[in-house]
Amino acid sequence: MSGFPEVHRPETDAAGSPVVMLHGGNVANWMWELQVAALTDRLVLTPDLPGFGERVREYWPGLDAVADDVVARVTDHGVDGPFDLVGLSLGAVAAVRVLARHPDRVRSAFLTGAPLEQPGAGVRLIARLQLAFWRAPWYWRALAAAMGLPPDSRERYVTHGLSVRRETASAMFADVYAGGVPAGVGDYSGPLLAIAGEKEDAAVRRSLMTLAQAAPQAQVRLAPGVHHIWNVEDTSLFNEVLRSWLNGTTDPRLLPVPRH
Repeated sequence: MSGFPEVHRPETDAAGSPVVMLHGGNVANWMWELQVAALTDRLVLTPDLPGFGERVREYWPGLDAVADDVVARVTDHGVDGPFDLVGLSLGAVAAVRVLARHPDRVRSAFLTGAPLEQPGAGVRLIARLQLAFWRAPWYWRALAAAMGLPPDSRERYVTHGLSVRRETASAMFADVYAGGVPAGVGDYSGPLLAIAGEKEDAAVRRSLMTLAQAAPQAQVRLAPGVHHIWNVEDTSLFNEVLRSWLNGTTDPRLLPVPRH
């Protein structure tokens, strides 16, 4: 597919723990290209999840198995200790499962756009329409434009979307839309920052409090002025917020979550 590597070696002496970044649905590890470029002092691992990227021929095995696969893949790349975990959208949902199943492997967690609440009828209808138009290039081009992807990123998005099997997407949607937080999340006691874009779907924003109930140490915030895929929408803000978190602080530009 894209040929984007899974392992990105530091250009200088590594200054901290390895960083593992889990991509969203309908994309692959290349979605982190602009973040990897800003983390040249870290060992960064960007695994493709089963059914996506270089692994499009694989079946979606379920979220628990995906979490186990992530940890096994990271270990196979020589990282057998704790790592900083980053996930967006589907990657954030998978990261929650990593926290629940492998809490001792995660030093800190940065999760954004995790849909942990069951979506409403409108979102489910959109998912059914997505599956109906899955093989149509025009659909993927319209989706790329609606997501605000830069023109030079859209063709890769379209090409990859067309490569993902409809069966993979259907199984993934069913898994994610089941909602909920696994009980084992409470076994993870490390730093946890959960973010939603200020302008993204209300169910994702509500999911912040769902996660906070299961992990009381979680900091929950809104990223100002952005939607779901804000690592591309506002790369500078995303990279600076992520860098602050990896350095042990929470960026003050993030907004508190209204408690109502």
